Amino acid sequence: MKVRYRRSVLGILWSLLNPLAYLVVLVFVFQSVAPLNIPNYPLFTFMGVLAWGWFSSALPAATNSITGNRELIRQPGFPSAILPLVSVSSGLVHFSIAMALLIVALLVVQHGLSVAIIALPLVVSVQFLVTLSIAYITATIQVRFRDTAHLVGALMLLGFFITPVFYRPGVIPTRYQLFYSVNPMAQLIAAYRDIVLDGRWPNFSALLALGAVSAGALWLGHRLFTRASVSFAEEV
Repeated sequence: MKVRYRRSVLGILWSLLNPLAYLVVLVFVFQSVAPLNIPNYPLFTFMGVLAWGWFSSALPAATNSITGNRELIRQPGFPSAILPLVSVSSGLVHFSIAMALLIVALLVVQHGLSVAIIALPLVVSVQFLVTLSIAYITATIQVRFRDTAHLVGALMLLGFFITPVFYRPGVIPTRYQLFYSVNPMAQLIAAYRDIVLDGRWPNFSALLALGAVSAGALWLGHRLFTRASVSFAEEV
């Protein structure tokens, strides 16, 4: 965090300004130019932007975490597995700061929050597992195939539009519903909105299933990373 904002005038405030910039543009386009007629659209979109922003910033950073830290990787005994974890955790810090701002805004507007807010840490934990499980895999592949980071960046741009960040899943045609049902970020954004905006409990069965799959993927990804890490110092 210190390195990222070193010599920056605004410092950690950029963690709020970036999602707010996205929010302003999306609200202008989809409330004034091509209205989607979604109640409380700024808050609705802000929640989607925050969740997607954490995922889309952490995953590319984690993908480059090995190839971008040659000096550390070449240090004897350095625990390389910590680098993808640091990237995802750094994104979590930014997400938490912005989420706190959103909750304060809701307290002012709605004068209170539902008891369902206690489920929020569960959703955050599942997203952490989802992101980290993918991060270990992409970081490992990036060492061998340097096009991986470019591919991840392209997929993040595509994913922003095919994930219901700024629109409701209900507008998706029926023939594409299966695709969205297996999109982990679509499920997580829906859960965030259920808890924070609508004050209701999320779909716990879907969350637990996603968490279980992500835990298995994390174990597999970490094992793949650990096996490949013995040659990282030579390949970076």
